[in-house]
Amino acid sequence: MMRTTALNSVLALAQRDLTKLLRDRARLITTLIFPFIFIGALGGTLSANFGRSPGFDFLTLTFTGVYAQTLFQSTAMGMISLVIDRENDFSQELFIAPVSRYTIVAGRILGETLVALPQALAILVFGLVIGIPLPPEKILVLIVTGVIVAFFGGAFGVLVLAFLNNQRAANQVFPFIFLPQFFLAGVFTPIQVMPWYLEVASRIAPLRYAVDFVRGAYYLGSPDYDHVVLQGPAANLAVIIPVFVVCLVVGTFFFVRSERNR
Repeated sequence: MMRTTALNSVLALAQRDLTKLLRDRARLITTLIFPFIFIGALGGTLSANFGRSPGFDFLTLTFTGVYAQTLFQSTAMGMISLVIDRENDFSQELFIAPVSRYTIVAGRILGETLVALPQALAILVFGLVIGIPLPPEKILVLIVTGVIVAFFGGAFGVLVLAFLNNQRAANQVFPFIFLPQFFLAGVFTPIQVMPWYLEVASRIAPLRYAVDFVRGAYYLGSPDYDHVVLQGPAANLAVIIPVFVVCLVVGTFFFVRSERNR
């Protein structure tokens, strides 16, 4: 009975977030446009200038990087809704409900993952249009890894938001956190060779493992694999799972504590 209640709560919260997206046409349009700009403009420019001279196609590299980055960042930033609900006193109503606090946060992460999926599908369609090799098995791989990355991003977002007091602070802090990770994670360019200090910063960046996980799964069995992948998907997953758990547990604990101290 308790498991059924928890599942219903998770699904109800997830449905709420998805419904909000579908009703907000402006947000829906903007979340679909930016990935296309990154892939088409940046990836296309690099591909036109360099082609396969480095040993791989820049457009495909950028496509996989932006795909992973979009899902990770979209879900992480979507968790700002927790802070918005706090300012509207809706979160207090949630956290006094007879369900686990982790159930509530899991429901919000699932909701933001569902919100990110239309972006994922749109990026895949865009990839087909611009000529990215996407046979059915590669599409399935990208969808599965994309869902995992989205959940990972959601948990990371909870951890960050646990230490922020309002929406304004969140909107200021999140770009500061994500912009350096675009380069440290190799979203647009390979990062096999980096100065030691950037290598240390890169290994700390969660987005690195999300991008490399998706990219490694996509390039598995490809001759370009060694040129663009840092470590195998299994190795990245071995990092993602424990970090996800830590972010979820620690983030939920501090967020609930700050809610009680209001």
